[in-house]
Amino acid sequence: MNDDKAPPRRPNAFGPALFGGIIGSALTAALLFFAMPAVLSSKIVRQGLLADPKILTETVEALRDAQYEPVLAANRAAIETPFASSWKGAAKPEVTLVEFFDYACPYCKASNPAVDRLLQEDKGLRVVYRELPILGPDSVTAARLSLQASKVGRFAKFHDTLWATGRPAPDTNTQAAQAAGIAPEPVPDAEIETELARNMKLAGELGATGTPLFVVGNKVMNGAVGYDMLKDAVAKAKSKS
Repeated sequence: MNDDKAPPRRPNAFGPALFGGIIGSALTAALLFFAMPAVLSSKIVRQGLLADPKILTETVEALRDAQYEPVLAANRAAIETPFASSWKGAAKPEVTLVEFFDYACPYCKASNPAVDRLLQEDKGLRVVYRELPILGPDSVTAARLSLQASKVGRFAKFHDTLWATGRPAPDTNTQAAQAAGIAPEPVPDAEIETELARNMKLAGELGATGTPLFVVGNKVMNGAVGYDMLKDAVAKAKSKS
């Protein structure tokens, strides 16, 4: 006997599969939509840095400037006001460049021609010299003698003579002291000790890793940065003054 009943219909898998495919594609597209900007941005940044590495340097410098801006704002007068005659250049400056230095520091000596050139070219510039003797007892002695010469108005004579004579040592310190017309050995002076302690504190707050340390405007520069960078920093500080 024939069975006239129709066989049971198999479920159609095509519809759900199609629907699932559509949903999956939509999710993938959504993920790409939200993720692509970040991917593209990182690639653009990477390509930019590879094309011009100065971008990274300038970013680091900007962050450094922002970090020390509050310190500079709170200590501007202490940083830029010279001790006695420890300065060169304009009596009424348009801009002040400060150098924390050690007479025994070769990088400070290497920076002298750049600083002197700036002083010759820019008659509105004052350079304030802050003693930071960190390279041994002879450096400390030289700094004390330099400040004693500064108190009697002869800083430049001591400063220039010692740099021309050589590293701080008993004989070179004596020669510079004689040229400045002061005693060859430091005499106890509370004002000088206060100045040295203040300079050490300020340099530490400004992130000094050694000497020289230059400050102009809101720019802090550690090391022998050279004429071009100093000139650029002076120009920017002058434009904002």
